[in-house]
Amino acid sequence: MNANLSSNKVQTLKRSHLANAISAALLASMITAPVSAKEEDKDADKIVVTATKTSQPIQEVPLAITALDGEFIDEVNLTDVKDLVAFTPGITGNSQDSFIDAISVRGIRTQDFGVGGDPSTAFFKNDLYEGRNGSVVSTLYDMDRAEILRGPQGFLFGRNSVGGAVSVHTRQADIGVDEASIALEINELNLQSLTAVKNLPISDSFAMRFAAISSQEDGFITNQFDGRDYGGHDKFAGRWSTSYESDKTKITTMVEYEDRTRNGSLYRAITNGDIWDAFDQAMGPVEIRGGDQGIDSDNYTGSIDDAQILTLGGKLEYELDFADLTVNLGHKDHDYFYTEDYDGTPISISNYTQDQTGDYTQAEIRLNSKPDDGPLSWYVGASYYKENIDTRFSFVADEDAMCQYYSHYYYLYYYGQSVQFTCSEYYGSSGFTPSADGTLTETSQIIGKYSGWATYLNIGYAITDNFDIEFGIRHTSDKKQFSNNVFEPESWLGPYWAYLFSTDGPLTNTKTWDNTSYRALARWRMDEDTMLYASYTEGYKSGGFGSFSVRRADGSTPEGYPTGITFEADGFLPDEFAPEIADSYEFGLKDTWFDGNAQVDLTAFMYDYQDLQIVTYDVDAGGAALVKNVGEVESSGIEGSIKASLSTNFDIYASMAYLDSEASKLQDICGLEDPDGCEGSPLFWAPEFSGSVVLNGNFALDSGAEIVSSLEVYWESERGGGWENLASSKIDSYTDVSFRIAYQAYEDDGNWRIEAYIENLTNEFTWDGMNNNGGILPSHFFGPKKPRTAGLRFTRSWQ
Repeated sequence: MNANLSSNKVQTLKRSHLANAISAALLASMITAPVSAKEEDKDADKIVVTATKTSQPIQEVPLAITALDGEFIDEVNLTDVKDLVAFTPGITGNSQDSFIDAISVRGIRTQDFGVGGDPSTAFFKNDLYEGRNGSVVSTLYDMDRAEILRGPQGFLFGRNSVGGAVSVHTRQADIGVDEASIALEINELNLQSLTAVKNLPISDSFAMRFAAISSQEDGFITNQFDGRDYGGHDKFAGRWSTSYESDKTKITTMVEYEDRTRNGSLYRAITNGDIWDAFDQAMGPVEIRGGDQGIDSDNYTGSIDDAQILTLGGKLEYELDFADLTVNLGHKDHDYFYTEDYDGTPISISNYTQDQTGDYTQAEIRLNSKPDDGPLSWYVGASYYKENIDTRFSFVADEDAMCQYYSHYYYLYYYGQSVQFTCSEYYGSSGFTPSADGTLTETSQIIGKYSGWATYLNIGYAITDNFDIEFGIRHTSDKKQFSNNVFEPESWLGPYWAYLFSTDGPLTNTKTWDNTSYRALARWRMDEDTMLYASYTEGYKSGGFGSFSVRRADGSTPEGYPTGITFEADGFLPDEFAPEIADSYEFGLKDTWFDGNAQVDLTAFMYDYQDLQIVTYDVDAGGAALVKNVGEVESSGIEGSIKASLSTNFDIYASMAYLDSEASKLQDICGLEDPDGCEGSPLFWAPEFSGSVVLNGNFALDSGAEIVSSLEVYWESERGGGWENLASSKIDSYTDVSFRIAYQAYEDDGNWRIEAYIENLTNEFTWDGMNNNGGILPSHFFGPKKPRTAGLRFTRSWQ
C-alpha cells in the first residue's frame, strides 16, 4: 500500500511503497573488441514476442519493451512477478508483499492504496488482467517468457495503463511432446522448494500440462519486540493447461490456484530529524532497538500477508479468410488478508488490517489482418470487464497512546507545556471509559461493483519497403459503483484518528468516466539490422473513489468537518477523484552491432503527466486521508539494454536507465512551512540512475557436460526524501551482487543440473522504500533487504 503524506501534519495512511528498484544499467562500453561468437549462434537468442498481437522478433518491435525468456527467469531465480523489474530498464520498486503500488515505470506509479482506484502499472498473465493489490502478485514457475512494456499502454491490451504493462506467459501444453521435470532448492534460511512439471500428449491434436510449486522459507530478520524472525513465506501453486490445434483453430486453457502466506511489510521508524524529535518528545523517550537495520514493532494485530487466488483462462485463435480472430476469456477469484504495524515502533499507534474478497471477469475479441497482405495492416478489438470487491479496513491504536500524544500536542500548542496524560487523566471528570481491550479500532467496509468496456483500432501502412506508419484510436468507458460504510468505534474516543467520521449506514455513489485516446508511430528500417522509430501515445487511468474520505453531494468540500457522525441523508457521498492523463513521446533505436553478435535497444523519452491521484492528509476536507488530483510532472530520460556474445565462453546482458523528473503544483500536499518549497521536486521514489548486468560463462567439458556460471549485479542511485526532500529519509545508493555456478549433464532421456549460489554476495543492506509522515506517525523505512544467502538447486528433466 502507499500514501504520500505531508511531513508536518498528522497522517493516517498506509505507506507509499517506494522503490526498491533493482532496475537497469547499460554497459555497452564493455563491448570494446570484436566478438568471436560462432556464426551459427547469431540468431539463437532472438526472442519472439506477442506484445503487438502478432508474433515478431523483439528487435523488430517499435516499442520500449524488454523480454525475458523462461530459461533466464529460472536461472537467475526470479520467483515473484515483481522480481522482473530487476532486469528491466526504467522500472523500479520491488517490495516484499502483495502490493504493486511501489512499482514505478519511468517514475509513474500508483499512489492510492485504497480499492476505489486502479493501478498505474497493469499486470497480465496469458493476456488475462491480474487486477489489484492482494490478487495481482503471483509466483513465477514453468514460465515461457515475460514481456515488460514501458510507457502508456491501451492499444495492445484489454485494460488501460498510464505507466506501463508487465505481461507474463506460462508454458502452454506442447502437443506431441512427452516430457517432465523436477527442481529442488534449499538454502541457509531453511528454504525447501519443490517444482514439478509434466507435459502429457493425449492425441495428435491435444495435450495437457501440469505444473506445481511448493516453497517454505524461514524469516531473516529478528523483531526486537517479540524475538520472532520475520520475512519468511509458505506457498503452494498449481496450474493445469491444455492445448488443442487443428488446421485453422487453436484453443488453450489454464486453471491455476495459488495459496501463499508471508509477513506483512516490516517497518522501522526513522530516529533522527525534526519529525522524530517531535514524536519522541510527545511519546517518549522511545527506544527503537535493533540498530539502523533492525525492526522493533509491537505487531499488535499481527504481520500477515495471506492470499488464495483461483484463475481460469481460455483463448481461441481462428484463421478466417480475411483476418485472424482471437477471443480471450478469463475469470479470477481471490481472498486476501493483510495486517501490519505501520508505525514501526514498539508502541501500538497504527496497526493496519485489510480483509478483502473479490472477483474479476474479462472478455476480449480481436481481429488482426493477415501478415504479408499488402502495405495495409490493421487490428481492431473490443473488451469488457466486470469486477466485484468487498474490503474491510481497520486501523487499531492504543487508547492511552492516542491520549498521550494529543494531550501533549494540545498543551504544547496552547500553553507551551510538555505533558503526557493517559485518557483517564486527560478527560478527567468527563468520565472516560476504556474499551474492552484498551484500543481504538476504526473500521470500514467498502463494496465496489465496477465494469467497463473499450474499443480500439490500429491501422498501419507501409509507405515504402523500409518506412511505415501507424495510427491508433481507443475509446474507454469505466463505471464504478462504490459503497463505503464507516462504523462508529466502540471506543469512548469515537472516530478520532483514521477517518474523523462514521456513517449511519453505507454511503453510495456511482460514476462513469469516458476517454478517447490516440497513438501515432513511425518506423524506419535503415537496413536489415537497424531500425529507428518515433511515437506519441496518450495515457489514461480512470478516476475513482477515495476509501477514507467523503464529500458533500453537491461536490463541495465539507470545510472544517468535525469528528462525528456523517449521515447519508445529510447529503454526503463517497469522495471521488478525476482520471490521470499522460502525453508520452518516444524515440528508439534497435540495432545489431559487432558483426551481428550484440543486440542493442536504446530509447529516449519524455512525457507530461497530469492530475496525479495522490493520497494526502487534510483534516478539513472530509476525512483524514483524501485522494486529490494534484500536480503536474515533466519527465525525460534514456533507457538502454544490450545482449551480446563476448566470446565462445561468455555472454552478457546489461541494461540502464536515467530519469530526470520535475513536479510542480504541489502546494496542496507539500509538508514544508512554505507550501512552495516542494516545487520542482523529483519523483522521489524512482532513482535517477539504475542498472543491472548479468555476465554468463559456459565451459564445455570433454564428457559432454558443461560448467555454467553467472555473475549478476544490480545497482541504483539515491532515492527517497519525499516531496520535502528530507535528508533523514533518504535511501543511499545500493549495489547487489549474486553469483551462481552449476554443473549440467546431458543424457539420452534428458538432462540434470546441480547449482550452488550466493545471493547478495557482499551482504549489502537497503530498504524497499520510505515515508515522510508526521505528527503521531514518525517517518519510517520499510522492507529490509534479505542478507547474504547461500543455497543449492538441483533440476532433472526427462523427454
